[in-house]
Amino acid sequence: MRTDVIVVMDPIGSIKIAKDTTFAMLLEAQRRGHRLHYVIPGGLSLHGGVALARTAPLAVVEDKAGWYTLGAETETRFGPGQVVLMRKDPPVDTEYIYDTQVLDMARSAGALVVNHPQGLRDYNEKLAALLFPQCCPPTRVSRNAAELKSFVLEHGQAVLKPLDGMGGRSIFRTGTGDPNLNVILETLTEGGRKLALAQKFIPDISAGDKRVLLVDGEPVDYCLARIPQGDEFRGNLAAGGLGEGRPISARDRWIAAQVGPEMRRRGMLFVGLDVIGDYLTEVNVTSPTCVRELDAQFGLNIAGLLFDAIERRLVA
Repeated sequence: MRTDVIVVMDPIGSIKIAKDTTFAMLLEAQRRGHRLHYVIPGGLSLHGGVALARTAPLAVVEDKAGWYTLGAETETRFGPGQVVLMRKDPPVDTEYIYDTQVLDMARSAGALVVNHPQGLRDYNEKLAALLFPQCCPPTRVSRNAAELKSFVLEHGQAVLKPLDGMGGRSIFRTGTGDPNLNVILETLTEGGRKLALAQKFIPDISAGDKRVLLVDGEPVDYCLARIPQGDEFRGNLAAGGLGEGRPISARDRWIAAQVGPEMRRRGMLFVGLDVIGDYLTEVNVTSPTCVRELDAQFGLNIAGLLFDAIERRLVA
């Protein structure tokens, strides 16, 4: 079944194709004969109650010297039979929220939006893990610096995070006796105006922060462990972590079984779980990555699994 695949993403000219999961999705969609359309950045709009996008026909090729070509721009009306890949990176700011509201109207017109716009709004990637407390380490979320400090002192060592960060930015490891603890909390909460998250430090981070991918609620058999390097405690690839593929563990499968059914129910077809040791720490729904690395290491086609799920939805 040949259809139109419309991608909303960050500027395609700036991606690194060897690591870009969206690019893997586009290659797979094109291989299956689907027509690709690139939404010009900032190109979503409404005309009355009609959801529109400024798009250009797109072709992709596995060539780091020139990986895409675009045709002439046109105005596209969202409607039945279309697939929309919503793959913009965080932050989930007001403009991102507005785009998901436009895509809600695209869904109402008959387009299949992956992931579901309502879920993109509902699931903050740090807070969403706490919907499954049986999977998580001890965690406290508050604007109150005294409450967060008490949590840190109770557990001895903790990680402090903003709720809107990505790529390891503004994540602090701290603990009892840290002379900077007060100022870290003041900075993260902006003096009590913003929520921040404190999580008990998990020593197993030395073995990697695992990215477990869910496709339509089911885990991929391999994960990518992002391993901290040198004197860095963060495993994020953007923070210099080393990506090492490995089979998922029995505990990873148990966590996936806790989270997966709810993701499927909410139309979240492609989700990344962050797992450190035995604990779920984040549920990534906006633009999960690591497909290219796992495909290369294990001969997988994870985007193929995703499009199998998408095509099942189209004919349902």
